[in-house]
Amino acid sequence: MVQERKKSLRAELRDRLKAMGDSTITTLSRRAADRLCSLEVFVTAQTIMVFLPLTHEVDAVPIATRAWQHAKAVAVPLVSYEQRRMIAVECRSMTEPMDVDRHGVRTPASRNPVPISQIDLVVVPGLAFDNAGRRLGRGGGFYDRFLSQRDFRGTTCGLGFDHQVVESVPTTETDVPLNMLVTDQRVLCFNGRE
Repeated sequence: MVQERKKSLRAELRDRLKAMGDSTITTLSRRAADRLCSLEVFVTAQTIMVFLPLTHEVDAVPIATRAWQHAKAVAVPLVSYEQRRMIAVECRSMTEPMDVDRHGVRTPASRNPVPISQIDLVVVPGLAFDNAGRRLGRGGGFYDRFLSQRDFRGTTCGLGFDHQVVESVPTTETDVPLNMLVTDQRVLCFNGRE
């Protein structure tokens, strides 16, 4: 059963991530960010959506910092657990006032929406990724619903540590595959995207 396999894989990957030290997370996050920021998809993007990391998660903030340095617009997710949906909101700096939800997700207090049609690149978190563009999230389906909106025309890029890449991620028909995956060690492109 797919849900049982997902649950088991989530537990395994959470344990792998918890075993990483803070300095390792920082070092490998910077490597992954540097790799992503050197790609054409980042260079040409005008608006980039990144996630603000949870504990034991790859840090996408260096990507946002590089985007601001190059006069790009940055968006981050705002999750409504009650409505089971996510929207993109503008993030101007890491020093602006932030709200923190019950799961530890940070969002700018200003909450200015960014239309999904304007987002060129979405940097997507995950617990596990595979070589076919499949990802295993935390189980809420927020990114899958967000990325399946018909107005989204951008590129999806998973961001993770190389040891989060597994042989195969179990999926259902509602799971949205990625266009790319960037880790601290490699770049994988799927669906003919680069």
